[in-house]
Amino acid sequence: MSEEKEGVTIESLAGACARFQEKLENCEDDLAFTDIWTESLNELSEIEKAFETEKLDGKTILDIGTYGVKPLYIALKYEPYKIIGIDEELSSCAKSIEMNYKLFVKTEIKFYPCNVFNDEKLNEILDKENQHKSDFVLLSKTLHHLRTGECIARKRDPEHTCQEDESTCIYKFDEQEIFNCLLGLGKRLIVYEWYDPGKSDNDKVRGRGGYFTPMEWERILRHLSEKYRTVLIQPSKFSINEEGIEKVIEKLRQIETICFYVEKVE
Repeated sequence: MSEEKEGVTIESLAGACARFQEKLENCEDDLAFTDIWTESLNELSEIEKAFETEKLDGKTILDIGTYGVKPLYIALKYEPYKIIGIDEELSSCAKSIEMNYKLFVKTEIKFYPCNVFNDEKLNEILDKENQHKSDFVLLSKTLHHLRTGECIARKRDPEHTCQEDESTCIYKFDEQEIFNCLLGLGKRLIVYEWYDPGKSDNDKVRGRGGYFTPMEWERILRHLSEKYRTVLIQPSKFSINEEGIEKVIEKLRQIETICFYVEKVE
């Protein structure tokens, strides 16, 4: 076989492999995009029970850690006045929805790249939208990312050593600080969380991530039941304040997702 013929064959093969790889990547992107829509719809089937109403006329929503999909679903079904979604880095899905939502819904939908802990930027957004206190604040699979304390990974793994990039670290969750902050942004806070301490949190950023352990959940829910009106939606609906925290802890051992809402007692 000549060098020229061998070279052409190798180049052709390389080109074919590149095209095949591109097709695979496109398929993966399509599947990921489909998963976002499907998962969002499944989550919303539980989240919407926390609205406790058939319509949201005139209501406002702040979606923290948004993918963009749930705001569109909510706008189509419940027709609130306005939905603001924030995330540190907006998904392509959110950008596409913001460009085209007016074709489908009357609800105003706005998305902004913003960290909920960036008070200055968040206040600028809320000033601009004249929405300082929303009727509902939504956190879907986001609460466990709001870790702000020191690294607690060593409590889970005695051999843990904090690395410079903190990729293996897990920050402590300060329930008092976080819920006080979140309930300053809205009247009712709706939380949907997947949890499995045995699985890795693939979208963890430095130490901000890592699913809550049963012990953490017990501490969080005890705090909420003592200070706020707290109503469990998933796995079954009941007031934690009235029926007791022990009933919730027992249920947490049997499920992988939890949905509840929190609001200040007037």
